[in-house]
Amino acid sequence: MSPVTRREFLTTAAVGASAALIGCRAERRPPNVVFILTDDQRWDCLSCAGHPYLKTPNMDRIANEGVRFANAFCTDSLCSPSRASFLSGLYAHSHGVRNNFTEYPDNLPSYPKALNAAGYTTAYVGKWHMGENNDEHRSGFDYWASHKGQGQYYGTEWNVNGTRQKIDGYYTHIVTDLALDWIKKTKQPFAIEIGHKAPHGIWVPEPKYAHAFDAMPVGRPATATLGPGTPDWVSKRIKTWHGIDGPLYETNDYGVFRRSYLASLLSVDDAVGRVFETLRSMGELDNTIIVFAGDNGFLLGEHASIDKRTAWEESIRIPLLVRYPEVIRTPHVVNEMVLNMDLAPSLVEMGGGTGFPAVAGQSFVPLLRGEHPATWRKSFLYEYNFEAEFPYTPNVRAVRTDDWKYIHYPNGGSNPDTEKAELYDLKADPIEAHNLIDAADAQPKITELKAELARLLTTTGASPDQMPINPKLSFELPKAAIR
Repeated sequence: MSPVTRREFLTTAAVGASAALIGCRAERRPPNVVFILTDDQRWDCLSCAGHPYLKTPNMDRIANEGVRFANAFCTDSLCSPSRASFLSGLYAHSHGVRNNFTEYPDNLPSYPKALNAAGYTTAYVGKWHMGENNDEHRSGFDYWASHKGQGQYYGTEWNVNGTRQKIDGYYTHIVTDLALDWIKKTKQPFAIEIGHKAPHGIWVPEPKYAHAFDAMPVGRPATATLGPGTPDWVSKRIKTWHGIDGPLYETNDYGVFRRSYLASLLSVDDAVGRVFETLRSMGELDNTIIVFAGDNGFLLGEHASIDKRTAWEESIRIPLLVRYPEVIRTPHVVNEMVLNMDLAPSLVEMGGGTGFPAVAGQSFVPLLRGEHPATWRKSFLYEYNFEAEFPYTPNVRAVRTDDWKYIHYPNGGSNPDTEKAELYDLKADPIEAHNLIDAADAQPKITELKAELARLLTTTGASPDQMPINPKLSFELPKAAIR
């Protein structure tokens, strides 16, 4: 008998675990998969996560009948890199999509390809955003309905399985119509990813929700006033696209800025409700894994900043909800740190996908079952690579643990040798208002976290030469689209 390779062993183990988890495949059909992905939705913009004004009953239903991951994160807070991590289970430095202009490598494995190989009919509908000027059908999907770049809330030209057409209506409802039409006529098991544009700016709320938050009080966050120890580049960009005193996505009104962001999410919640109703009417609700997530967080004035990219909590934390009664027998909240790249191995395991290699992400299926594995991660690496098109944020490398965060800016400022790092005690200071990098009693923790960052960079295969060297930060206002 020939020896078993490591990949064969891992694949066999995953399939075996999946069979034990789901039950005998001869007796139970594989579950359908519906993954709903929003763009720039913060982790706290759900009523089930405690938002005091935004009501999201349909998103909440996923959490209330399943699992809410209270500590879910992206490993690169930028749309395209994060989307590629959801698909591949890999860090950005491994999958290669390090900016918003790079295609997902055609030969790179993904969870849709693995499910497709296992007999699933697969679809992608909505904002793809990997390969800016390309709306062509991507591999791994039997059905494709997408568009170039960001798309528009109104007037987007769609490529629907090879036919280009403008579809009248509001983006959130168009993407939902296309997805549900496909679901209702597709053989099972199916796996579909639905990519919403909302709440990506410039926000255009649906007319019926345009004034939904007019009565909501809007004050600047506590950290909008920068404290001592803030790196210089943060204060220098306050009047840029990524600063609180900048154009505010062409509104120049902080109240409108905040309220419009929330209003765009109300239509997404309606769309989630339509997914529930369609699956219920088909008799497939409880045989479908429903996942809801955001690709990255978003700063709404915290740290005097707008946008994402940075390693602060508002930028890297994401909503992540899962409903699948076959595995989640008792709804609950998971507090372990879960990453965007954990989704791919989890869906492959639950769906019995084949040919999926070992990845950096971990299957969160044990957490869905209510287990607390001793081997679950205690830290993770965060990375962001400087973009010449948006030169307001330097390279970022950071390590986050359950209680602490250390942020390093390699080649990050006008004086790379003295660019200030950041250290936060997240238990005592969850809003990261007090940078402890110069505190005498914090030096042992800094030494510890520097070592952990170095370990993560090495063990994940990251390399300093994969980032731009000496990026030229700029604090002008270039004529560029918001991304």
